[in-house]
Amino acid sequence: MAGNVRARAAGTADRITPDHIRNVVLVGHASAGKTTLLEATLLAAGHLQRAGRVEDGTTVSDHEEVEHRLGRSVSLSVCSVSHNGTKINFIDTPGHADFVGEVRAGLRAADAALFVVSAVDGVDGTTRMLWEECAAVRLPRAIVVTHLDQQRGDFDEVVGICRRVFGDGVHPLYLPLLDDDEIPAGLLGLLSLTVTRTDGGERSPQEPDPEHLQAAQELRSDLIEGIIQESEDDTLLDRWLSGEEITQESLVQDLEMAVSRGAFHPVLPLTAHRGVGVPELLEVIRRGFPSPLEHPTPVVTLPDGSPTGPITCDPAGRLVAEVVKTTTDPYVGRLSVVRVFSGTLVPDAPVHVSGHFARFAGNDRGHPEHDVDERLGTLSTVSGAEVTPIDTGVAGDIVAVARLTRAETGDTLSSPQAPALMEPWVVPEPLLPTAVSARTSTDEDKLSQGLTRLVAEDPTIRVEVNPATHQMVLWSMGESHLEVLLDRLRARHNLEVDTHPVKVSLRETLAKKAVGHGRHVKQSGGHGQYAVCDVEVEPLPEGQGFEFVDRVVGGSVPRQFIPSVEKGVRAQMDRGVAAGYPVVDLRVTLTGGKAHSVDSSDAAFQMAGALALKDAAGNAGVAMLEPIDLVRVAVDDEYVGNIMGDLSARRGRVTGTVALGSGRTEISAEVPAIELSRYAIDLRSLAHGTGVLSREYHRHAAMPQYQVEKVLAEQ
Repeated sequence: MAGNVRARAAGTADRITPDHIRNVVLVGHASAGKTTLLEATLLAAGHLQRAGRVEDGTTVSDHEEVEHRLGRSVSLSVCSVSHNGTKINFIDTPGHADFVGEVRAGLRAADAALFVVSAVDGVDGTTRMLWEECAAVRLPRAIVVTHLDQQRGDFDEVVGICRRVFGDGVHPLYLPLLDDDEIPAGLLGLLSLTVTRTDGGERSPQEPDPEHLQAAQELRSDLIEGIIQESEDDTLLDRWLSGEEITQESLVQDLEMAVSRGAFHPVLPLTAHRGVGVPELLEVIRRGFPSPLEHPTPVVTLPDGSPTGPITCDPAGRLVAEVVKTTTDPYVGRLSVVRVFSGTLVPDAPVHVSGHFARFAGNDRGHPEHDVDERLGTLSTVSGAEVTPIDTGVAGDIVAVARLTRAETGDTLSSPQAPALMEPWVVPEPLLPTAVSARTSTDEDKLSQGLTRLVAEDPTIRVEVNPATHQMVLWSMGESHLEVLLDRLRARHNLEVDTHPVKVSLRETLAKKAVGHGRHVKQSGGHGQYAVCDVEVEPLPEGQGFEFVDRVVGGSVPRQFIPSVEKGVRAQMDRGVAAGYPVVDLRVTLTGGKAHSVDSSDAAFQMAGALALKDAAGNAGVAMLEPIDLVRVAVDDEYVGNIMGDLSARRGRVTGTVALGSGRTEISAEVPAIELSRYAIDLRSLAHGTGVLSREYHRHAAMPQYQVEKVLAEQ
């Protein structure tokens, strides 16, 4: 289990230099085998004496109770492995589409990406889009093919799929050699043409059989041509075509350079439970993936946004680091996973914490801007759930920092004498709203506190109180994400939360022009209450707001009570006249009324004004206005018809399409918000995981009568 894991590099972390660090993010769909691969590397590197898998299916990297129960990773975690003098920080990310925000945090912390592809399941839409994100910034990538020991696991087939999806830069470096049970028992190196078999954990080199050589020759030629095309030696291709044998040493050097530039993507087969392919993978990472010295650093400014000098990956440089993950443990408190881009972190040293989420995201999502000074707690190297104290965190490394009570995910750490700010990674907009409430009234404060802590940890969630419906709404990335959030509230805060359908912020207006009569007369001894007023009402064009017009003649309503009538009308508009929703876009004209010299009062005329508006609404009929959202959906061209048909079925009006290139199209539409409560989930199914959705409020528009009747019936 997790307690068995201890990265040996941690003891010498203070002597590590950036050129001996590799930061690698594991990317792939759920159940592709990322966590199992990580366990195999720990075993191969000697950090585990036995497999960490236990009866309930959890593994060494599972560090939350919810992960144990769900049987999959739901959060970014870091595990360090030492291999041939190099510290490899593996960043394990969830594979479910709901947790793509965690993957993007991992991409920010990494200098290279390892895509884990199941030989059975292939490549899903989310993995393909993440590959394209990596390609846009030329992040080095390699591919590991897992599940070759399962039925239907075909290495050649999945390599072909990867080449079609990821491009021609994909080339296998090794071929799996199968035993009598059709399970990989060794590898054939395509460059070296040597065979390494693994039996009971022991590796033995062998000469390849003639049939193996024959099967490998064509793939070897393709591999060499792919390497030569990326070589900086312009003569290499002519020499190869003329029949000259290129030395393996020269090919390996060019291969390593092409991989580090993000232009060449080696494929390695791996069978984790046998350890087949694990040493080869660690060598590809050590020799082919770039160190932090070779990876561009993000743009840094001063906290106010003004420019400052560039930073370099120098342990002696100015301190600039970023919080890529925040977790809260009920026993040890807040723990921050930090990527150090420049300078050196030292325990108990003061740091400046800068967070300006709203500046980049357009809204704060519950992350108020902050610039505060704090003092670092202990520093640790992370290995699953186990942390090992270290003396320093140097530029290029990823470490865990304790006691940063004000730091949130995405914040920048810098020196108090030289504050800095890094633009955070692009965080997807949460699109699944759920109304939440504490099960007991005594837990309402605990709910607010718990949600505040979740927001600090996870920038992909948003919490808001709808001023119109008074519901507390938790916006998440999907049902699995929501389930995880509710589990964390339950486990960490002993808090039971009820969920409810989200009420849409409807509005009311009058269907036509009408008159209304308000009479408020009461006599109960002493001074009574007397006020009568007559009004004319008419709906105004959308967005015109409220107008109050005084046309009283002859003093039928004393001048001092005319503001009282307006106040009563406004109060009734806030309360609604039919279903309890605010009334908008209305002109109310006071035409007359009656008063009593003794019993008339401000309160009486407020009540009369409210009654007059309700009477007019009864005469005119009420029109309900519903919010219309502007929706943009980017999908693969093959799903455009499905998406447009579905939007039309949701009463949407498609306003345009734009070709995005690479076989993708963006669809724009105006859709009633009431039809979009679960659209983020439905889109994932309709577009097979390739859809990217954004939505924003656009306007209010009249609701169809059948919908109005449905709303009124639910009151």
